[in-house]
Amino acid sequence: MRASKRSVAVLAYDGLCTFEFALAVEIFGLRRPELGVPWYDFKVCAVEPGPLRAEGGITMLARHGLRAIESASTVVVPGWRHELEEPPPAVIASLRRAHARGARLISICSGAFVLAATGLLDGKRATTHWQYAKLFAERYPRVQLVPDVLYVDEGRLLTSAGSAAGLDLCMHVVRKDYGAAIANEVARRLVIAPHREGGQAQFVPEPVAPTESGSPLSPVLEWALRSLREPISVRRLARRAGMSERTFCRRFFDQLGTSPARWLIGQRVIAAQR
Repeated sequence: MRASKRSVAVLAYDGLCTFEFALAVEIFGLRRPELGVPWYDFKVCAVEPGPLRAEGGITMLARHGLRAIESASTVVVPGWRHELEEPPPAVIASLRRAHARGARLISICSGAFVLAATGLLDGKRATTHWQYAKLFAERYPRVQLVPDVLYVDEGRLLTSAGSAAGLDLCMHVVRKDYGAAIANEVARRLVIAPHREGGQAQFVPEPVAPTESGSPLSPVLEWALRSLREPISVRRLARRAGMSERTFCRRFFDQLGTSPARWLIGQRVIAAQR
């Protein structure tokens, strides 16, 4: 991505979702001279520039109007103040114009309701916080809702699940724009995993750490991590765990929120990037 295209506008509004907004600021808005590359030009915009209230009793200042949306290469909608409230017509119009010009639109958590209101998600895959999935599907039946993933990338339309999944999506964008090495450096600064696939589950009903003492999967996962260069099949993993393939896959998903095959691919990608 050329320097002229590294511009991000984040939408602010009265009743701003503080956490989701902060994710966008942390990833796109902080200067990172240690990386040795030109970082994003970052602007906060609103329908009317000025002070805005955010969740938690915080007041913040939006210095730019909606014109910043229409000139940015990437636009972030960090949640929305209420999923039943229609976004202002001016916001919808600005997002449509930005997309028509070629901008990339990103929503975090309930921000998917704003993107869906533009009609741009019709016929596209999208996700949102699992708590809002039923309501979203009812309100926007033309959108192909994927309710159980971290994020969905449809090219210039990207949506994330709730709250912290927005961080995964923002890091995914950095990886696309700057490559794995730069994204990994940013992840190190944030003390987070370098990369989580968008198809991973939003939450695990009964989470168990992979290396937790007593978990029957722990020794199998430890062996797999040591043997990533070898051919590893699900059948081989199941045999080492002393389970049938069906039981192994079910327990694996219950504990890690993903399939054995997808987990192996992810671990091999991480190992290759080190």
